[in-house]
Amino acid sequence: MKLAIFGATGRVGSEILKRALADGHQVTALQRSPKLDKHPNLETVFGNVREGKDIERVITGADAVFSALGTDKTTTLTDALPFIIESMERHGINRIITIGTAGILDSRLEEGKLRYQGGDSNRKMTFAAEEHEKAFRLLEQSNLEWTIVCPTYLPDGEAKGGYRVEKDFLPEGGKEISTGDTGEFAYRQLEESTFVRSRVGIAY
Repeated sequence: MKLAIFGATGRVGSEILKRALADGHQVTALQRSPKLDKHPNLETVFGNVREGKDIERVITGADAVFSALGTDKTTTLTDALPFIIESMERHGINRIITIGTAGILDSRLEEGKLRYQGGDSNRKMTFAAEEHEKAFRLLEQSNLEWTIVCPTYLPDGEAKGGYRVEKDFLPEGGKEISTGDTGEFAYRQLEESTFVRSRVGIAY
């Protein structure tokens, strides 16, 4: 399968990339500077994720798309996603798996609100959650087969399994999930249809 990956140099994106290459997929990844190791199945495109023409170069010919783009106190995610959606729809590519945040899952405390709005989260800074919500709404309005994997506190760490997932909610009592397990679960969604057009909470 031919895969396009955005955010492949990041903490979760690199975990997705590692698994895709290990399974023999052909991968095209966008990077701004040469950070990715060379691999016979990896094509790197140098460019800016905020530029539609660069996104087009990555997506052309892909069967599915992964986005592990973060916010990093910028609007990178919401600047890039409209270009990604537009390019996918133009090329007839349906499947996209993205990495979100637990803040955009449904609140257990206040019906009709998201976790970051309903007091479920202790975070006082909501910029990242607001950006991820905008991304969620963009995908929701599209015709794509999307899945948003929504980790809670995300320390670096290898995949060890034993995590729990829940559609639209964070599993009760969930406090953290490693980058390795988040990447492993996100990657497995390539072959799964359970959470198509859904957010998925993930935690130990």
